[in-house]
Amino acid sequence: MTITNNGLPVPSATAAAADGPEHVETPVAYDAIVLAGFGGPEGQDDVIPFLRNVTRGRGIPDERLEEVAHHYRHFGGVSPINQQNRELKAALEAELAARGIDLPVLWGNRNWDPYVADALREAKERGFTTLLGLATSAYSSYSSCRQYREDFAMALEATGLEGELRIDKVRQYFDHPGFVAPFVEGLRTALAGLAERGIPQSAIRVLFATHSIPTGDADRSGPDGGAYPAQHLAVAEVVMRSLVEPVETSHAGEVSTGSTAGPIAWQLVYQSRSGPPTQPWLEPDVNDVIAALPGEDVQAVVIVPLGFVSDHMEVLWDLDTEATETAEEHGLIAIRTPTPGTHPAYVSGLVDLVLERVNGTPTAERPALTSLGPWYDVCRPGCCENARLGFKPAIAGIAP
Repeated sequence: MTITNNGLPVPSATAAAADGPEHVETPVAYDAIVLAGFGGPEGQDDVIPFLRNVTRGRGIPDERLEEVAHHYRHFGGVSPINQQNRELKAALEAELAARGIDLPVLWGNRNWDPYVADALREAKERGFTTLLGLATSAYSSYSSCRQYREDFAMALEATGLEGELRIDKVRQYFDHPGFVAPFVEGLRTALAGLAERGIPQSAIRVLFATHSIPTGDADRSGPDGGAYPAQHLAVAEVVMRSLVEPVETSHAGEVSTGSTAGPIAWQLVYQSRSGPPTQPWLEPDVNDVIAALPGEDVQAVVIVPLGFVSDHMEVLWDLDTEATETAEEHGLIAIRTPTPGTHPAYVSGLVDLVLERVNGTPTAERPALTSLGPWYDVCRPGCCENARLGFKPAIAGIAP
């Protein structure tokens, strides 16, 4: 048995990843990819059961869940996320086929049908034993990384497939060129449109928006803490720097967290806060920031949904509805740029991430646009702890 530096093998990992190297530079013959999504309701009757899944273990009554449910009910009870994952799955399959790569793509969600356990059962039925997980989440935190790893572990236990299936996971890809390119393109397009309308750059504010999380979770994100906000700030700086100079892909490079690129001011903002008012979450809120902009002689705001891979409900409601209405109420022009979705650069980049593990690409040859990357293939001990829930079994990382 391969042993880690803390005496425990990495659970359910392939032999190449079982001893917990930060980066796996050994080729692995994977049988299939498991695309792991968050999941979402696809009808009015699904909404409350879905929200029960999302909040399981917290004891939140249905009447409180209904306060959130109206976001989904506004759109007919249908979250866009499942259809987006169907489209992403098809795009990945097309990209793999175009490159002559024979790797089936299975799909399973954390919180709604089809579930991760369904994907693992399909893998077993089709004779696949060596799987590579690909989560639709780019950054490091409990909810955006470790919880996916825990759900893989729970699905293995629930299906009784522990010991039969091996599952690794691609690294967090917040600074991979394929993920960043759509944001750069979207921001350039938005600024060009504002220029055509005669808005000077000095009167524009770029707001990079991501999901707020409890400050305690942010403090514990990554192996050394603080990774979640640090990663977003670093990527935002790359996107802004691209407006004034070419962005070079490299393994090592310095990235600052300044507030301007040329005359255009920017900042990182948060959205979708939940939980009790007494619990501190990351701030400032996007709406609060927008409301204060007219006093700073700002005429237009460009909202870049940097924390999202596709147009989740949080994008459609919290940004396209609430934040846009806030901007209109304060006399501001508001433009929300696209998420990566099925942008060719993003899809190609995800396949590149898969091939890193298939080929055992040396770390020095892996692209990363910030000094924080390339991120770990195998999460470090204690990475992204949830203090409220404690450590649960999780794949693709050294215990705990």
